[in-house]
Amino acid sequence: MEKFKILAEFIKDISSETKDIQTYLFVKDYISKYQLTIDIRTKPTKNKLVEVSTILKFHDKNENQKKSYFELDYITIVKIDEDVKEKKEIEKILLCEVQKKIQPKIEKSFTDLINNSGFKKVSVTNIDFDKLYNSRFN
Repeated sequence: MEKFKILAEFIKDISSETKDIQTYLFVKDYISKYQLTIDIRTKPTKNKLVEVSTILKFHDKNENQKKSYFELDYITIVKIDEDVKEKKEIEKILLCEVQKKIQPKIEKSFTDLINNSGFKKVSVTNIDFDKLYNSRFN
């Protein structure tokens, strides 16, 4: 049984930047080298609700002059059950369970953003939130 309820979810911010046609043509051949980073931030709100911000960035970590940049900030408003008190359990709910619930939507939204920006063969799928969560402790 789930120990939380998602009350609302929405895209807070979505961004794609490609400076000019030369940049686009360069990135088109180079985008397979881009890396996905995920940042999850939580902010308690009133009434025992938590605002969870899942930020996906797809970018070039190398020092290339020509680069594109893609970012999605997806907000989820979560109510955690009264009987969940332990910090570690709350953390796992917010960083894993909630993420797995919204995963299809964020993956589709982010893939659509990149594809609609002219990079057709790129897709963001199969994000392993359990692995991300566990890597925090290693």
